[in-house]
Amino acid sequence: MEHYGWLSLLPPVLTVVLALVTKEVVFSLFTGVFVGYLIVNNWNPLAALIGATDGIASSLNDGWNIRIVLFCALLGAFVGLMQATGAAHAFGRWMASKVKSRVGTLIITWLFGIFIFIDDYFNSLTIGTVMRPVTDEQKISRAKLAYILDSTAAPVSVLAPISSWVVTIMSIIKGSDGFSKLGVSEFTFFIMLIPINLYAILAILMVLQTTLRKDFGPMAASEKRAIEGLGLYNESYGQPTGEIKEGVVVKERARAIDMVLPILVLVGLAVIFFPITTYLGAIDGENIHNFKEAVQSMSLKDAFNNTDASKALFYASVYTLVFSALYFMFRGLLSIQKVGEAIISGIKSMVPALVILTLAWTIGSVIKSSPEDGGLGLSKFLAEVVTSGGFPIWVLPVVVFLVAAAISFSTGTSWGTFSIMIPITMPIAIALAEKTGASLMNTALVSIGAAVGGAIFGDHCSPISDTTILSSTGAGCPHLEHVATQIPYAMFVMVISAIGYLVAGIFDNPIAGLISALVIFFIAYEVAVRVWKPKESN
Repeated sequence: MEHYGWLSLLPPVLTVVLALVTKEVVFSLFTGVFVGYLIVNNWNPLAALIGATDGIASSLNDGWNIRIVLFCALLGAFVGLMQATGAAHAFGRWMASKVKSRVGTLIITWLFGIFIFIDDYFNSLTIGTVMRPVTDEQKISRAKLAYILDSTAAPVSVLAPISSWVVTIMSIIKGSDGFSKLGVSEFTFFIMLIPINLYAILAILMVLQTTLRKDFGPMAASEKRAIEGLGLYNESYGQPTGEIKEGVVVKERARAIDMVLPILVLVGLAVIFFPITTYLGAIDGENIHNFKEAVQSMSLKDAFNNTDASKALFYASVYTLVFSALYFMFRGLLSIQKVGEAIISGIKSMVPALVILTLAWTIGSVIKSSPEDGGLGLSKFLAEVVTSGGFPIWVLPVVVFLVAAAISFSTGTSWGTFSIMIPITMPIAIALAEKTGASLMNTALVSIGAAVGGAIFGDHCSPISDTTILSSTGAGCPHLEHVATQIPYAMFVMVISAIGYLVAGIFDNPIAGLISALVIFFIAYEVAVRVWKPKESN
């Protein structure tokens, strides 16, 4: 038996339904894991619970997975250090001193959001805290600030080559059935995925467009209210969700370089370790005896392509954390005791994400593994159904995008959506490409890009998304006003992204999708600002 047939769909479908109904991803993922093991253990609940427990342990027993867990934890520790030093506040203070105009302040806030790419939570709270006094002085509405924070949180984190988001996506892609047929590393695949992550790209461009041109819809009303001195936020939506005073660290000794330098070290070390880990792994003691021989055995391009991203990022995070701790102590910004407290606090902040990631690996394993290996064989079953059912390959990307968008908006989480959609989408895309003769790489890129883009949509604008809530909090904006003013922009970008994925599917080309989306984006924007006039605000 190669699979359990339609029954193998039960765990992922149940996971999706529960996530939509309960809005609780951890519970939904664990239930999906349990039901998967319930099926393979002939509906014995006691055996299923043992199987689920062993499955979770097996996921963490994998060398690649555990290094990703450690990298995410150390990244949290790094963020904890940055928060405790007051470096972020110093950096924002320095930037604000250089810009005096309203448009300039908006652009600086946007650039600041792009620069802080390592973590979306850090982005929302830090930039909001730093830039809110500056935007208030320029009569920029809190809703506009919250929108910029939200639009440069998840969308930027998912495009940056080094972040907790990227390693999560790579880990799920790496474990997806059919990925090995593409012949590239998970990191190379991610880099190739960037141009077709249409929602993230357009969401970031939308901020710049509304800054350099003008707003429309509810956001235009909020901005008009602020400019006319009627209030930086609309009290009819309620009071701000928080002013972020507790926990904000301001230190006179902190300088902008204290934030810039550690981040540059992290990025630089990661780039250096990508080929180094490949060279080190090539030393087998028989054909290659030392590092010099390893370097001579392959090109730098091959070393990057064949890298073990989990090792490279883990090593980079360890070295950066050590460097940052010593640097901050040398600068007199933290004592040894405060370093330890900041590291522990930062690691704690990553625990929810690590739980989701572990459960995602586990459910992915049980649904994709063959019955002989203790799984359901879902990938094999879906590939058979799709390839024998005449499903048009060109429509796959837009369908995947819309389904992922619906799940992520309803649940408020992109990570949970990644874990559900990517393992299902990859084998279907590969199977359809093999059947129709389409490019395996292009089909996989467009389809997985659609899954990732749809997942980002929900994280960006769902009222129950953590980053949406944190952006409201960081900006000191009533949460409902942030949601009401941002959703029209998010929906605008989502519709155009869907058209881009449709074009990419028809032409089986990621670049065709990107170009068409960009052209439609700028044309549609000009129509929107002329048609959707702001209503008078009270």
